Amino acid sequence: MINLIIARRYAKALLTIGKEDGRYKEYGEELNAFAQLLEREPDLKNAIVNPIYSKDDRRGVLLRVTELIKLSPMVSNFVKLLFDKRRIDAILGISQVYQQLVDQLENISRAQVKIAVPLEEATLSRIRETLEKITGNTVVMEVEEEPAIIGGIIARAGDLILDGSVRTQLQSLTESLKRSEVF
Repeated sequence: MINLIIARRYAKALLTIGKEDGRYKEYGEELNAFAQLLEREPDLKNAIVNPIYSKDDRRGVLLRVTELIKLSPMVSNFVKLLFDKRRIDAILGISQVYQQLVDQLENISRAQVKIAVPLEEATLSRIRETLEKITGNTVVMEVEEEPAIIGGIIARAGDLILDGSVRTQLQSLTESLKRSEVF
């Protein structure tokens, strides 16, 4: 796996260019689409990354794919640079770091919210509003049902973790009883 420092360096370089020409969101979407394509199609990724094939053949496949999916010239050149620097296999990590940088630029926090049972949209909106007040950012929530938490929610936004699950409360109660604490 690529070093986070290196991924950050490449992502920052593309973001800097994107901010200059005002197309940083488009570049991020294209980069992510290309990275996801390689993850979805392991044979294609192998044809581009695997050194068992000649560099010219691999580059030819890469160029053809960038033409077919109609990447912008900037992202196409960026992908070619990654190939030339032997970093193309790290494109997914670079894409993820790029998205984090865009989120920071736009004051967006991504939150993972685990719930035991489906909640009404109004309740989810209140959870989002609360997280926005706490983080001071616009919150994009990814909601996942996890019956194992029994009830309540667990919300994670960056370094912030709010655990109001019944499972955690029961675990705390069990630990207290083991230590012979009385409420």
